[in-house]
Amino acid sequence: MQNLKPISIGPVEIPVPVILAPMTGVTDMPFRTIVRRFGCGLNVTEMIASQAMIRETRQSLQKAAWHPMEEPVSVQLAGCTPYEMGEAAKLNEDRGAAIIDINMGCPVKKVVNGDAGSALMRDLPLAASLIKATVEAVSVPVTVKMRMGWCHDALNAPELAHIAEDLGAKLITVHGRTRNQMYKGSADWAFIRKVKDAVSVPVIANGDICSIEDAVQALELSGADGVMIGRGAYGKPWLISQVMAHLTGATPIADPSVEEQYHIIIGHYQAMLDHYGEMTGVNMARKHLGWYTKGLVGSAEFRNAVNQIADPRTVLDMLERFYTPWLSRAAA
Repeated sequence: MQNLKPISIGPVEIPVPVILAPMTGVTDMPFRTIVRRFGCGLNVTEMIASQAMIRETRQSLQKAAWHPMEEPVSVQLAGCTPYEMGEAAKLNEDRGAAIIDINMGCPVKKVVNGDAGSALMRDLPLAASLIKATVEAVSVPVTVKMRMGWCHDALNAPELAHIAEDLGAKLITVHGRTRNQMYKGSADWAFIRKVKDAVSVPVIANGDICSIEDAVQALELSGADGVMIGRGAYGKPWLISQVMAHLTGATPIADPSVEEQYHIIIGHYQAMLDHYGEMTGVNMARKHLGWYTKGLVGSAEFRNAVNQIADPRTVLDMLERFYTPWLSRAAA
């Protein structure tokens, strides 16, 4: 296997193209900064609705916030009208975004019913108008994330990617599923090679990349220029750095010890409380606590108990008690 090479997204160089995927409700600023601290080729924000961005709603501004340590940052936008996409892209360029990413892959019904996300793969003229408007609105590079197609009878990602490149898009990311698959079945990394063959800009493979071995196989089957890791990073913000090390021939990176993981969780939990406020922060953090503790002795009982608790101090006490056996061993 050859070492992964740097890629250029317009003027933005990504030395090691192992990218954190945008995931709604997961890849907020607290999580992304932890991933960046371990090491990451590029961070992409959660998907932001272009209409909400123009109105500068509290939630959209929260999603669009990033820490300077994350830079350069790609901001992902979703929308269904050229005007709104262009205006939202301009706002984020003004806020310092290095890249604007257009979501044409989200399969969620609420997004699709609004003619956004993967619904655009059923309407290539509309998709093209959104890409054109976004590219013309900003001076920073524009990228596009898509699926293989709406369904297996319409695998038009190569066609859409070619259109996007002609309109000025600088990178294409492909999730190896159709919209109708949602997140079921397995990602088809081999199909992504058809997109790679259709364009000259860098192509990133996405979907089901949950380990170093997955990343290696995804690259071999797809011929892609890099990988994007999403659900594989749940509870493992260090995974991307491990994949980067392997794909560049660097010294392998071990998982943090359980004691180190405990301190990562505590820092992450506090950052979420600071970012969202206590009430929302406690609710938003529950899934992360579940992912971090998965596989440890007593984790199911711990998750069931902690998910009922609304007071953050009680949650922190419960975390300390849960991890005490490992902390005691480390102290000994």
